[in-house]
Amino acid sequence: MAHTKSQKLTLEHPSDPGVSLTGILEQMEPSAPTRGRPIALILHGTMGHKDYLFQKALAARLPLDSFRFDFRGAHESGGTFSQGGFADDVEDVRVVVAYLTQEYGYKIDLLVGHSRGSVVAMRWLCTSDEGKHVSGFVNVSARYKMDRVLQSSEPPFKLNEHGYFDWKVTVAGRTTVTRITAEDLRAFASWDTSIVWKCFPSTTDVLTVHGMGDKVVPPYDATIYARALGARIPGTHNLYFVEFADHNFTQVRGEVVDAILQWWGKRKQGEVKTGLWQTGVPHKL
Repeated sequence: MAHTKSQKLTLEHPSDPGVSLTGILEQMEPSAPTRGRPIALILHGTMGHKDYLFQKALAARLPLDSFRFDFRGAHESGGTFSQGGFADDVEDVRVVVAYLTQEYGYKIDLLVGHSRGSVVAMRWLCTSDEGKHVSGFVNVSARYKMDRVLQSSEPPFKLNEHGYFDWKVTVAGRTTVTRITAEDLRAFASWDTSIVWKCFPSTTDVLTVHGMGDKVVPPYDATIYARALGARIPGTHNLYFVEFADHNFTQVRGEVVDAILQWWGKRKQGEVKTGLWQTGVPHKL
């Protein structure tokens, strides 16, 4: 389903001068009133941006308005990225939510996060008043055991003899270099994900999607989220593993979009119960 209007917006951060957040507002009916209308937030992961992986394709097919944006220091947004700066990312979400609810009257109804974006989304859902009223959340490739990065032998978690690592990646066609320090890693490792066991909204339905071939975040972390979020009533949790898929779902991103859309449609019809999720696509044995 194609969206009727796509509009780029830049929000100035009210509490952090120099930080701006750039995103894309997708509206299905741009001429219709937005007050009270549901909207989805789509959040990217570390060294990503608003249009990478499945984010843009998902926004084009969602049956509701959506907003996807670059976190501070990413792609078109101003400010500085910090590997351990999860609190800054949560603040970015709060700024975006305040803008969408106050300026447009939107109601945040769905969050979709990939990796770091999912960890940030969970903290926002657990700590904000607006988060208590979100009906759906899609957790894609989120890390639970944060301190595992301290034992990782892979960059950017392995520091050189000088105590830092210069992480060079290509973001939206541009090469960027971010310095990761020991302090960054300690802050990253100490971020508390266990908050979901007690503070995650009891009525929010959740779909967790994880690649079985993920070398960045072990698939086992997805089962921890399944235990934590599957025990809530009346909220449901569904776990969907994508066979062979890596952390970024290379070559199978369409399957992620399909799974999210099917789950969203079924739960809107009241046909979702806690358990493993199946897309209905037959697999050869």
